[in-house]
Amino acid sequence: MINARRLPANHGIVWLAAGFALYRRNPPILIALTFAYLLTVILVSLIPVAGSFLLPLMLPTLTVLLANGCRAIQTGQPLPLRLLSSGLTQQRQVLVQLGGLHLLGSTVLVLISLGFGTQIDVSDGLSPEEASQLLSEVALMLALAAPLLMAFWFAPLLAVWDNIPAVKSVFFSFVASWRNWRAFSMYGLALTVVGIVLPGLILAIAGMISPIVLDTLSTLLRMLMIFVLAPTLVASVYLSYRDVFAPPRVDEHA
Repeated sequence: MINARRLPANHGIVWLAAGFALYRRNPPILIALTFAYLLTVILVSLIPVAGSFLLPLMLPTLTVLLANGCRAIQTGQPLPLRLLSSGLTQQRQVLVQLGGLHLLGSTVLVLISLGFGTQIDVSDGLSPEEASQLLSEVALMLALAAPLLMAFWFAPLLAVWDNIPAVKSVFFSFVASWRNWRAFSMYGLALTVVGIVLPGLILAIAGMISPIVLDTLSTLLRMLMIFVLAPTLVASVYLSYRDVFAPPRVDEHA
């Protein structure tokens, strides 16, 4: 029986730290998996009209591929194509159903966003009123997207690894995410600090020193984002599933 553990807030930071530890076990493989995922997403998105429909359909399968790779790295196994695609053939139907549900949710989200979206010209800068409006719309979009993200954060792995039907896996994923909102809030906060606040602070200080230092550090930080932070995030998604749905140890207290 599937049981989602309720974890303390600090596990959001643990997921990022453990993701980096998993990345250090085999950087080339995790970087390759992350790049393959990003390249697939970009190429599919570039397909006129059809790309917008194909991408949500493919995302559950891509998520499982990444998680299979992370699991192999964690257990120290080699990574042949057979292991990377483990479970995809057996659960092909439920993955298609999940993709359809994801497409439906994404479509509803887009339709809702069109109802309140406004066009703001940022080419000449933003007035305080326009900046406030833009921030409000971004915050609203994040709030609207949160339920969709919660519903599909764990769903593909629940469907393939735990043989849960598509609708139930979406439901269990949402409930598990809701039960662990503190951990996910801390995860988002830690990611904001690592991915936005610290780089911004470093670049601000570098800009005060010299343009050359600014350009050098800007390039270095972009490389770190691509080759370190992105694979770490991929690993952290897998590890959050293992953490939430792993059976409790004997020495743990509820």
